[in-house]
Amino acid sequence: MRLSKSRCAISISISTRWLRARLCNGSSVVLILSAILSALLSPPALVSQSGKASKRPVQLDRGIQWRRDPATGELHAATSGEFEADASRRVPIDPLAMRVRTQMVAVTCTASLADGTPVRGLDRSDFRILDDGVGRPISYFDASTEPASIALVLDASPSVLRDSEEMKQAADVLINSLAPLDQAAVIDFSAHTYLLSGFSDVREQIRRAVARVDVRALLGDTGGSNIYEAVYLAASSLFPGRRGRKALLLLTDGQDSGLGLTLDPASTLPQPGRAADRLTFDDVARILAEQDIQVFAVSTENRPKVMTPEWLAAHQDTTLVNPSARPWSIPPYTLYLAELVRRAGGQLYFLRESQTMAEAFRKVAERIRAEYTLGFSPVGATESAAASFGWHRLSVAVVDQPNIRVSHRAAYYVPVTP
Repeated sequence: MRLSKSRCAISISISTRWLRARLCNGSSVVLILSAILSALLSPPALVSQSGKASKRPVQLDRGIQWRRDPATGELHAATSGEFEADASRRVPIDPLAMRVRTQMVAVTCTASLADGTPVRGLDRSDFRILDDGVGRPISYFDASTEPASIALVLDASPSVLRDSEEMKQAADVLINSLAPLDQAAVIDFSAHTYLLSGFSDVREQIRRAVARVDVRALLGDTGGSNIYEAVYLAASSLFPGRRGRKALLLLTDGQDSGLGLTLDPASTLPQPGRAADRLTFDDVARILAEQDIQVFAVSTENRPKVMTPEWLAAHQDTTLVNPSARPWSIPPYTLYLAELVRRAGGQLYFLRESQTMAEAFRKVAERIRAEYTLGFSPVGATESAAASFGWHRLSVAVVDQPNIRVSHRAAYYVPVTP
């Protein structure tokens, strides 16, 4: 029997007062069970990260304001009311007495051969971590046993209209490839960012959210394509407090309208003469590093000839955003996708070189299933905790096996704790 979509879903959680009243009035227990059964059979509403049900997409950037801490330079996003409430509780940060969170740094990585085949079966003793050139003992190790949290961040701007249906089919392939306890969330964006479903391991719920991605419905969402704002909002809204492997699958052409990015590295940072309370590329990289979220970007553009996997591996330790990149004939927006992946860890795929988009998504799922998570303390016994605030360079390798490549984020970020 198919229930009407217009029928309101009945909450499974029935109050004790309601139960007591019904039972005292002599109502049949069957009535109660019927209500529960109706709730189970009713089509579930979309669930946001807060756990509240919503049949309509949640606009993540609605009412958002950006505030940069003058003492630390860290950017935060919240509504004006949240900022006011936070300000009433906070004590101003003294930059000379800053505290940092240094309990453990998690590094998610993938070991693979030159042809991209994942290497499984490694253990803690096979890896070596260098933190700003200093070796650190590995205090935590997980070989893809903990569930993964994967956010699908899908471009729904007019420039990807021709790929939208294939994109949905490919997303189904990735959903089918997830481990049973893995969870996925779905976000789409154009000028604004919309949460279609919070993290869930219910496959049908995830598929329904993907099916709702509709480029034509957002044709009136004028104002360009704010790719990196969507990535930041996904990272800051969905991932805090989540454990295990974390990944963000970004499907886009890469042509961002919001940050004013150029080949000048200064364009990734707050600009003199412009509002300091403004999102930058460096802020996006920071939130991904802080949450240890790997990025798997699938570009709908063609792969530039020079940007081979070998070329990307050779440039893993240096920024790709530089005026000297002009002779490479790589579109700046593609360079920035590659730079995002370089900083966060993960991999960049190009849709046009795969037989199908589903093949690209299947490769992403395979890499996520083969990931390792390493943990280490970023501060030695004789080092100052305050000195660890900010960015730190990372290097991860498999000991005595130079034929194995390790893909990981280029750096980690230690934030200030107020």
